[in-house]
Amino acid sequence: MKIKKDDMVKVISGKDRGKAGKVLWVLKDKNRAIVEGINLAKKHLRPSAKQQKGGIIDKETSINCSNLQVFCARCSRTTRVGKRFLDDGSRERYCKKCGEPIKV
Repeated sequence: MKIKKDDMVKVISGKDRGKAGKVLWVLKDKNRAIVEGINLAKKHLRPSAKQQKGGIIDKETSINCSNLQVFCARCSRTTRVGKRFLDDGSRERYCKKCGEPIKV
């Protein structure tokens, strides 16, 4: 899976197409991710000891990773992600368009 936690991603298809956000959580086994401010759903909350006030809140729900693409900050556009090995044996993710490493 090319998408990792804390990546900046952009939605390329679906009801929120064109919006961008930060990945909060990745569900690898289901190929889905939860992105900040994307794919919001209404949730009804009952007042409880934790939540003194009940009501309707907006909550992020998961979105399929095939509808997301990593956003490169250097070239300011969406890009595919590649992996390469450095001289010291570690590996890094990089932007396929500009070649700049993608920092997490």
